[in-house]
Amino acid sequence: MERLGTPPPGGPPKPFHLSPTTDFALPNGMQVTIVPYGVVPKLAVRAYVNAGAIDESANQVWLSKLTAMLMKEGTRTRSSEQVARDAANMGGQLEINAGSDYTTVGGVVLSDFGPQFIALVADVLANASLPATEIARLKADLARQFAIDKTEPGTLAEELFLKTLFPDHPYGRMMPSESDLAGYTIDNVQAFYRGNFSPSRTHLYIAGKLEGDLRHAVEESFASWPKGAAAPERSARMANTRSLGSLDRPGAAQSNLLLGLPLPPPTGPDYIKLEVMNALLGGSFASRITSNIREQKGYTYSPISQIATRAHLAYWVQSAAVTTNVTGPSLKEIFYEIDRLRKDPPSTTELEGIQNYLAGLFVLLNTISPDGVISQLQFVDSQGLDRSYLSTYVQKVMDVKPSDVQSVAETYIVPSKMTMVVVGDQSKIADQLKPYETTDEHR
Repeated sequence: MERLGTPPPGGPPKPFHLSPTTDFALPNGMQVTIVPYGVVPKLAVRAYVNAGAIDESANQVWLSKLTAMLMKEGTRTRSSEQVARDAANMGGQLEINAGSDYTTVGGVVLSDFGPQFIALVADVLANASLPATEIARLKADLARQFAIDKTEPGTLAEELFLKTLFPDHPYGRMMPSESDLAGYTIDNVQAFYRGNFSPSRTHLYIAGKLEGDLRHAVEESFASWPKGAAAPERSARMANTRSLGSLDRPGAAQSNLLLGLPLPPPTGPDYIKLEVMNALLGGSFASRITSNIREQKGYTYSPISQIATRAHLAYWVQSAAVTTNVTGPSLKEIFYEIDRLRKDPPSTTELEGIQNYLAGLFVLLNTISPDGVISQLQFVDSQGLDRSYLSTYVQKVMDVKPSDVQSVAETYIVPSKMTMVVVGDQSKIADQLKPYETTDEHR
């Protein structure tokens, strides 16, 4: 049997080209972006309202979620069944999701129904009825989710990690208390909705095969929505000193690890270099940490690192669920890989593989659906980046040098500033964690 030769190297990654956008603002302050995408007759319509967990006080955690759920329960002229039916008749469904900084309202429908779906989104945003009759049922749904979350070690680890990284800030409050959740009233929801949902805090994105006069549809549908107040200026202080937090889960077969620290925001000059560094260190299947503790040692199945972002800030975080008896050794290997990259640049061959992966993934995510384009546009707009970021991203990734990767790792991934969290059986892992309890170790 003839042996196959080495396949030829692939060509250079193709850059992503964003189609020309139509951008305008309504008199009430709402920002609008319309961009053509593809030939499939579908249209994505997503309103990003600058309202979410960031607007919750310490005793209002998940109130934004409850508000989003109630907003699906109808408008002044449509019942919840009518909202769902109208969206279904347009070939889609209405989706409302509350996140840390934004609540999104919209969906994907057939292009022929673009103007009608825009009107439906406007109706739900401006005229949500928030029926008191549904609040008990929806709170019961959230209570069930809360009960499940409290049994998930990964969720508990994330909760403790964020609480430590963002002390006394909404970003650090991931779950409510049971009593707070039970006590939310329709008055709380209505006040949150009135105080945070307005066109001056909203950016509407439309992408897909454009049919009809969509600008006119937007202007007509949203014209009567009162302007409201702009979102307040917000800031968040992140912890940047070494700490180790733990939660006991007696009998746990695994330990859930999270470790991370603040990074410069996406507008910083090193952000793309940091993305390349992250993919090489722990953020891809071919990364060093994954190769070490998954492939070589079998400590864990799915370790991953990422650069997470919030409004005008970023942080690096590595996660892994490892077998209990190798909790300490797993931390040791993670820090070993961090230290190794901080001291020595990667080889050109290793870096090129990561660059091709990142460049290909970026183009794929932006060309797989109109929602992908909207997501990228919203990222650059909300972070204050120029949109040229999207068209130059691939080239900037490919321009990163091995010395750049080593430099940003040395500068920013500093073990002595690391927030660490471990959830597991303390009777079996306490001694393993002792080397990581002081700030003097692994500087």
